[in-house]
Amino acid sequence: MKKYPLAMSVLSTALFLSTGSLSAADQNQSQKTTQTQEQEQVYGSQIMTQQERIEYRDKMRAAKTVEEREQIRKEHHALMKERAKAKGITLPDEPPARGMGGGMGPGGGMGPGRGYGR
Repeated sequence: MKKYPLAMSVLSTALFLSTGSLSAADQNQSQKTTQTQEQEQVYGSQIMTQQERIEYRDKMRAAKTVEEREQIRKEHHALMKERAKAKGITLPDEPPARGMGGGMGPGGGMGPGRGYGR
């Protein structure tokens, strides 16, 4: 009978440790997804080096006004269009939309307790 509590303790510890490793794996995947999304949001990111993307984001974060960010964005757009043309690559005429996307994010649906009947 004394072996049973020991077995439960070992089993509980194993479950706890495996849950922690799953959480770490989920976090790593989430970070990779976020990095990919950030790269895709920078106009011309496919023809930029990682260092150029970092510098562009830093410059945007350092901008003090909306107008300053818009100027940086326009200059970057022109540079990427030139670079793409030189490489024989076609980029869309407009940079990607800024801010929240048009898709439904968390809480955007008509789930239980929302919408009609209230």
